Amino acid sequence: MSDQNRGAAFRALHQKGNPFILANAWDIGSAKMLAGLGAQAIGTSSAAHAFTLGRPDMGHISRDEALAHAQDLVAAVGVPISGDFENGFGDDPDTCAETVRLSYEAGLAGISIEDTALPAATPYDRALAIERIMAATASARALPGDFVLVARADGVMNAQYDLEEALARIAGYEAAGADCVYVPMPGSLADQARLCAATNLPVNALAAGPLSKVSRAEFAQAGVARISLGSALARVTHCVIRDASEAMFGGGDFTMMGTGMPGSAVDALLEE
Repeated sequence: MSDQNRGAAFRALHQKGNPFILANAWDIGSAKMLAGLGAQAIGTSSAAHAFTLGRPDMGHISRDEALAHAQDLVAAVGVPISGDFENGFGDDPDTCAETVRLSYEAGLAGISIEDTALPAATPYDRALAIERIMAATASARALPGDFVLVARADGVMNAQYDLEEALARIAGYEAAGADCVYVPMPGSLADQARLCAATNLPVNALAAGPLSKVSRAEFAQAGVARISLGSALARVTHCVIRDASEAMFGGGDFTMMGTGMPGSAVDALLEE
């Protein structure tokens, strides 16, 4: 898929009230499995990628590492890939703009940029957060092909500000030219619906925590355009590793070793 077609195809998936699932992968194998099982688009996950490198979440992946990882996924599957690129890998608006350009050159259909001064959980001042998105969107619009820029307000999830501040920030992001907005873990489904009603832009919702119990139909009714998994699917995988290991090392129980997918079924998905 060409750069122009990739971005345009990804943008077309974003429809308010008709959400697609952005399936976050953490390596080539998981990306190929998810695409083979029906994912229309794949997202990277900064946390899940960090886990594969033996590192904790939040600010422990470099831009070069994130870009190389994304390029691996772009080469592995035919669906659009979106990058979870934390705070754009720098505080300065010009750095965010450069990250957009480099992401496009890596073959990505879009990226998300959050408002957190990593590796701390402290949010940028609202004015700076909006300025950063303005620079990123200006860079995106200067590209030769389509590119979807998602602006995140992470302060509610990080217990740094309330929903009212998140609403003010996404209004600023919309004015700055963002293509999609995202407030991870806003609270309840009613809070998610309020966010969707407050903007003309497509809204991403995170299917994690309390909202993991919400169905796609309920997200659609709330006005969501995109449902991402973040690191949740990777954490489910890590949960299986932990539970199986505790059973083996704690009680000599290998029962869970008999519950995996047949190798032939995995092979079939990886050969797609």
